[in-house]
Amino acid sequence: MLCQECDKKPATLHFTKIVNGEKTEFHICESCARERGEGIPGTANGFSIHSLLSGLLDFEPVGTMNALGAKPAQQLRCDNCGLTYTQFSKMGRFGCSNCYTQFGSKLDPILKRVHGNTTHVGKIPKRTGVQIQLKREIDELKADLNMRIEQQEFETAAELRDRIRELERKIADV
Repeated sequence: MLCQECDKKPATLHFTKIVNGEKTEFHICESCARERGEGIPGTANGFSIHSLLSGLLDFEPVGTMNALGAKPAQQLRCDNCGLTYTQFSKMGRFGCSNCYTQFGSKLDPILKRVHGNTTHVGKIPKRTGVQIQLKREIDELKADLNMRIEQQEFETAAELRDRIRELERKIADV
């Protein structure tokens, strides 16, 4: 296939853009791509998979400032290994287990965006997951309790409160 720009060289780059549900494909050669400013994978001006993931995860680009004029990404640093949040966003890996605590406030939004939730909702082993199942049930009952209080269903809310207390005692015994 020939380049759609110059019609001379073979097209080596194939781009697909989807804007508002409309798909557009174009095939161009390397020199036309450079002229257009398109990134060429594997070259100095190309992009890496990490750059792609950083964009999807919405890492703060280096040098950006927040509303107060501070550079929060550069101020966050792990007390244990010295890794900064900026270094983490470039590498995509933590330096030590303490980084999870240090960067925790920045991780929850990322995890929620990627996984849809910040708590594990997968399968639980029957033999060892009793405590986890009880905690899940308590969380569901608490949500139901809050709804019942808002709807002023106080008798049902009292029953739910008692059930929550009973389950919390079971957790303490396990």
